[in-house]
Amino acid sequence: MKQYIVLLRGINVGGQKKVPMANLRKMLTEADFEEVRTYIQSGNVILKTNLNDSKSVSAKVAHVIKNHFGFEVEVLSKTREELEEIFNNCPFPQEQKEKSYFMMLFAEPNKELVLEVSKISFPNEAFIIKSECIYLYSGIGYGKSKLNNNFFERKLKISATARNYNTMQKLLSLSAD
Repeated sequence: MKQYIVLLRGINVGGQKKVPMANLRKMLTEADFEEVRTYIQSGNVILKTNLNDSKSVSAKVAHVIKNHFGFEVEVLSKTREELEEIFNNCPFPQEQKEKSYFMMLFAEPNKELVLEVSKISFPNEAFIIKSECIYLYSGIGYGKSKLNNNFFERKLKISATARNYNTMQKLLSLSAD
């Protein structure tokens, strides 16, 4: 069995796409996933499966949610090693890293769009776009940041799901066995 960290995009935000975590754990267990655990309400799941690749895991989880709740959710699955690599490759110094957001990308961004977006800057905000993740530091806080997940999705024409430093650290801790 292989372990995956599964990230659901856009659930339980603003009363939309409600997915109770207890129901999700039960549904995924019934769908032959094992050792299903969730962390907070924003769609973080750790599970084990016989499926051999991240895309298959994402597709199956998305299918289970669609069948049970009746709406589609974008699902990104990573092995612990992949998530740890993203976390460890954060280019900011530790003090900034601890206040950073990790916007994991569902596909590699177009290089021309990355060049265009890289020209944009706002005071007290910094970002680095890599093939799998956008690293964002905002000295004013994510809630006030102009450089948020929606901004990057619009500019790069790509889906992403954001997690803060503490959530990333907790997911890596929970998945360490």
